[in-house]
Amino acid sequence: MYKGIYIALSGAVLKRRNMDIFAQNIANVNTPGYKKERISFKDYIVPVDNKRDLADDGRVMADLSKSIIDFSSGTIQRTGNALDLAINGEGFFALEEGRYTRNGNFMISSDGYLATKEGVKVLGDGGPIAVQGRSIDISPSGEVLVDEVPVGKVKIVNFPDNGVLKKLSGGMFATAETGEEGNSEISQGFLEQSNVNAIQEMVQMLASTREFESYQKIIHSFDEASSKTINELGK
Repeated sequence: MYKGIYIALSGAVLKRRNMDIFAQNIANVNTPGYKKERISFKDYIVPVDNKRDLADDGRVMADLSKSIIDFSSGTIQRTGNALDLAINGEGFFALEEGRYTRNGNFMISSDGYLATKEGVKVLGDGGPIAVQGRSIDISPSGEVLVDEVPVGKVKIVNFPDNGVLKKLSGGMFATAETGEEGNSEISQGFLEQSNVNAIQEMVQMLASTREFESYQKIIHSFDEASSKTINELGK
């Protein structure tokens, strides 16, 4: 009887985690460059003791295998803002402190550099890019001109395996890997939107909610059956 409770409980815990992921994706549906997450599950057999054959125990439970980031591109939308940049193709904008992003919603920092809304500076081939001036033009190759004077080139970085990237807040990622220089074109005055489909996420979240409630009912049924058995044995 308790085997069933253990199995149902493991399923309920993971469905709750799944619901949290869907909620997080929905909350970031309007975050430029945001990449949705998914979680994968695995089954494993719970050992009772070291002397028994695990296959004979029969208590197969679910476990969180890992969180997976979907790096597929979002749609590119025109904004007309000279500091908004979108990458057409693969790669990430290189930032200070080993950070990277697809969120090209940039601004000018208090000390005159191209930076994220969180104040993290965007890197060029020679370091942070100073953009103080009346006009800022950025070519498809990433060349930055301030008042028609070249001041640097926006650095795009590719990774053979995007799995090395750890998600941070603000649509940023971090890794100790250096990556390699990318050659994707940049569109000035455009932003890549989130790759989250809000309707799809809500449908999946509702399905997970129903499954979570089903697990709760199963646990309650096992608990009632256990209590009934104990009371009858007492008589």
